[in-house]
Amino acid sequence: MIPVTSFAGRAVAVFGLGGSGLASCHALKAGGAEVIAGDDNADNVAKAAQAGFITADLRQVSWANFAALVLTPGAPLTHPAPHWSVLMAREAGVEVIGDVELFCRERRRHAPDAPFVAITGTNGKSTTTALIAHLTRFAGYDTQMGGNIGTAILSLEPARMGRVHVIEMSSYQIDLCPSLDPSVGILLNISEDHIDRHGTLANYAAVKERLVAGVQPRGTAIVGVDDGFCRDIADRIERAGKRVVRISVRNPVADGIYVEHETIVRASGGARSEVARLGGIGSLRGLHNAQNAACASACALAMGIGAEVLQNGLRSFPGLAHRMEQVGRRGSVLFVNDSKGTNADAAAHALSSFADIFWIAGGKPKAGGITSLTDYFPRIRKAYLIGEAAAEFAATLGDRVPHEMSGALDVAVASAARDAEAAGLAEAVVLLSPACASFDQYRNFEIRGAAFRDLVQALPGVKPVV
Repeated sequence: MIPVTSFAGRAVAVFGLGGSGLASCHALKAGGAEVIAGDDNADNVAKAAQAGFITADLRQVSWANFAALVLTPGAPLTHPAPHWSVLMAREAGVEVIGDVELFCRERRRHAPDAPFVAITGTNGKSTTTALIAHLTRFAGYDTQMGGNIGTAILSLEPARMGRVHVIEMSSYQIDLCPSLDPSVGILLNISEDHIDRHGTLANYAAVKERLVAGVQPRGTAIVGVDDGFCRDIADRIERAGKRVVRISVRNPVADGIYVEHETIVRASGGARSEVARLGGIGSLRGLHNAQNAACASACALAMGIGAEVLQNGLRSFPGLAHRMEQVGRRGSVLFVNDSKGTNADAAAHALSSFADIFWIAGGKPKAGGITSLTDYFPRIRKAYLIGEAAAEFAATLGDRVPHEMSGALDVAVASAARDAEAAGLAEAVVLLSPACASFDQYRNFEIRGAAFRDLVQALPGVKPVV
């Protein structure tokens, strides 16, 4: 745990008592703050009370003495309307921050030069975070990984030299971290997502930009420049005097890092040199993973990790659960769990990585559906549609892709496995990449992915992928 000493002797309101909220309560209390905890969920309030915290309906208390409101990222800060606790805090002149902001303040107070890597992007941030954590551990760092990837940042060990914090950040978390200042900041890409929480795509991009714009004076901003928003962001940060490393997997860059024929290449001053090779690394298959690997490699180089250690670290990366995870094989049929593919752009990465796909898709739909995936339809032998989005997806697929309304995941897995085996292909791929959120049928994508893995591994004759 990281004790938060910056609010010692003062009262702090904490709203949202899930994993990160409770961790914030413990960290603030350990640092000497008085914590008043609240939540709209009575069960969460009860858990906080059982843990020894003062709980209250924050609507009914005076805000005059609060030094800050520590807000869960799940509560809206701006759109579609600020959460009621945000309105109360603003009316009382109380700052609204999140748990990563608390971490940043503690790091500045106690170990401002300790390595801190922050990663964001619409897609790929979890894989990149896990890969960087793997590479830094492989290089001998005491590595603390957390944030949006799972472990609340304040549940990690405190910052110190020789210890690196590798933190995945969503736009919601960045929004609550006004003084974000990583030593290495990574922005992978920007495409339409979370517009309901930011109002416009431009607002969403501006929030993402803050992560790389805030890197420390001697730090490094690593920016994927294969989309227009990120190209403009890289230019602005460079004009502001920060060190920028541009990353591309589509075109060579004059100064930066790019991927060519499964090789990561560094270009500088007209010279080019090989950084690492990706060929044959199954956990980093596909163009999207090439971008993840290139950004992670740029981070490793910025931290002084040598080429041999980097290459061996890439080769030994096991991959991220629920992201292009090979969960079994039966004969010539490969089963791939991409449950983290929760929007069309994410699903496109998986669809582009395989041919002869028996595609399981659907769930709670997002804006735009799968209309952007039409270029990948020729790769799909048949689709098996589940959840609330099934009818919408069926209409988009139309006569171009054979499909069936499976409804539930167990039906889809059984049908796809049967059809893939009967097709007699050299390698058929049963792919769960839903292009949807999970919330219509599952509490989160992890539970959905685990259900897929269990269903696949229960099929007769399925063996682990080695």
